[in-house]
Amino acid sequence: MFGTTRDALIGRSFELLYPTPAEFERTGARIVASLDARGWYADERVMKRIGGAQRDALFWCQVSGRTLDPRQPHAAGIWWFEDLSAKRRVGLELTPREREIAALPIEGLTSKQIGKQLSISPRTVDVYRRRLMQKHRASTTPELVRKLLRA
Repeated sequence: MFGTTRDALIGRSFELLYPTPAEFERTGARIVASLDARGWYADERVMKRIGGAQRDALFWCQVSGRTLDPRQPHAAGIWWFEDLSAKRRVGLELTPREREIAALPIEGLTSKQIGKQLSISPRTVDVYRRRLMQKHRASTTPELVRKLLRA
């Protein structure tokens, strides 16, 4: 899925699988803030292929897993990935923050819930949501969600 072998990823940072280092950092912070009591986490996010014919191509990916020690969430974990590109394509050119926010209304989260999860104000979420609606030519949030799922 990432255009490389499993062995080539062992012992390397997941940062190379993200569109930008900033997205890697923000996602890591979001994971730590959102771990449940048993150390589980799941989301959909844009990731990057690192080899093969589609090198550097971005794609939507379902990520689920758990940390082995919730007190040190990034020390060791078990994560699995599902390539969603057959169901969902990275469409219009979106900024890293727009990609991050675009994934959350699809999960049914409100602006307040998104803001809390990303440590930003709900008003900021609304600004990004309006940008996404303009880019996707959607007039309502449900229409935006439908278009994001088809994109």
